[in-house]
This record gives sequence, structure tokens and C-alpha cells, in this order.
Amino acid sequence: MGTPPDRVPYREHPYRQLPYLLNSVPGALHHAPLAFAHRGADPRRENTMVAFRRAVELGFRYLEIDVRTSADGQLVIFHDEVLDRLTTGTGKLCDHTWEQLSQLRVTGDPASGTQPRTTPAPDPGEPLVRFEDALRALPETHFNVDLKDAQSVPHFVEVVERLGAHGRVLVASFEDARRRQASRLLSRKVAASGGWVSTALMVFLGPLVGLGRISRLIAGVDCVQVPIRQFKITVVRPTFVRRCHRAGLQVHVWVVNDPAQMHRLLDMGVDGIMTDDAEALADVMRERSVWPQTA
Repeated sequence: MGTPPDRVPYREHPYRQLPYLLNSVPGALHHAPLAFAHRGADPRRENTMVAFRRAVELGFRYLEIDVRTSADGQLVIFHDEVLDRLTTGTGKLCDHTWEQLSQLRVTGDPASGTQPRTTPAPDPGEPLVRFEDALRALPETHFNVDLKDAQSVPHFVEVVERLGAHGRVLVASFEDARRRQASRLLSRKVAASGGWVSTALMVFLGPLVGLGRISRLIAGVDCVQVPIRQFKITVVRPTFVRRCHRAGLQVHVWVVNDPAQMHRLLDMGVDGIMTDDAEALADVMRERSVWPQTA
């Protein structure tokens, strides 16, 4: 995959080599930026198999997903704590068994922001998906898994261990304790991103003391996944990206839907972008000769 002459070449950072991060190991994506389909990058059908398959068909290798635990211990791909916004059901997901949840349909949120350019909202809707079923159905796809509740940790570990999916998952959570617990329980190393506390330390203390001084506090983190801005503070700056790279950490930015902004971030040297607009990010990556990213 070559780099267009009008673009800044992708620099060879001292990445930590992990099978999940295909830009960290020799291959077609070595040192290339990664494209993540945020919840499948289809807001009207988020976190459903039809969204995931569409993203893969477009060329995405990486899906960002959220998981929650049903009343009977099944790991379900779903973002919200309650079912009301997106589905034909009501109440908390955790109060329903998988048998009950499998009867519901994701109908979408009409006010969900970026809409697919070519695909209308489904009718009557799409079924919910178990994490295990998505792993089996898309064997070449890598999953960026946000653990949304504490109960999801042991169930996530059990599925990954049983399917041998260690190289296909990244464990993420706003709560650093969940990420640490999952890493302790897994028999093999999996990729991990930092939660709110570890990321805040890198953003606010990093410039003052250097990431080396707080390395023990962010041990086990392989990348930072951050918004461009948080609380009116610009997080993703060239200095922040360089500081993370010196520490061997990748920088993945969410959620970016504007092509011009995608190009600016990639020129800055970020290592991955998460989007709700699958076509827009695919076009940007195609312009930069790193598309498709599927095997």
C-alpha cells in the first residue's frame, strides 16, 4: 500500500507488537492507520449483524462494539443500559433473558445523527446479537469491545478463551478496573485501551512529568482511544500524539465523521479513526491507498 505524494508518510513508530493491531506487525497494514466502524457505522441499525456485514463488505476489518450482560449471563452487543431508545422493548437489558431479548428488534433512533447515505432504516428492525455469534459469523474481523457493565468481564473472558479469540479482540472500558480484571483472567495477552482515569493521567499529567513517570499507572495499556475534545479541552494535538508514540502507544480517535477532519488527524499521525459514516472513512482511506483493510 503506497502513500500518495501529497500526504505525510506514515511514520514507523515503536508500536507494541500485538496480533490484534495489524499495523504493529508485518503485513499489508504495517504502520498504516486503522479504520473502525463505530457500532457498525450504521446509526439506524447500530450494533446489529446487518450493520457489521455492511461495514465488512465496504472493507472494514475493525468493528467497535459495546457489550452488556443479560439476566441469564449472555453477552449481548448493545450500547444503552435500557432498551427503549433503540428497540421494541423497554426497561434495562440486564433484567431480560437472552430468550426474551432475541424476540426484540432494533428499530433505530430517528435522531441518531449521521445516517447511512444509501441504506434506508430497516422495517420491522434487526435482531440483537450475542458477542459469541458475531465472533463466529465474522471470523476475519477484529472487535474493539467496550465492556459496559462489571458483570460482562467474566463472560467476555469465557467467550474469548473458548473460541481462542485473543488476537481478534481489544478490551476497552471507561472503568480501568474492568480492563485490568479481564487482562488478569485471560490466559493470553490481549490488546487493551485505557479507561477514563488512565487516559486523563496521560492527557493532563503526561506533559508535566512524561509518560515514563506514570508508566506503572498505565501498565497494560496498548493504545489510547480518545475524542478530539473533551470538556472543551482539545485532547488530540500533535504533541499528545508524539508523546503517546514515544511511549509505544497507538492513538485512536472517536467519533469522526467529517472527511476533512479525518485527513487532518491522519496527517497528524493518529493510528486509527472510529466513525459512524462508513462510506466517508472508506473514501478517505482509499485516497490514502490503505483500503480495503479486510483480508
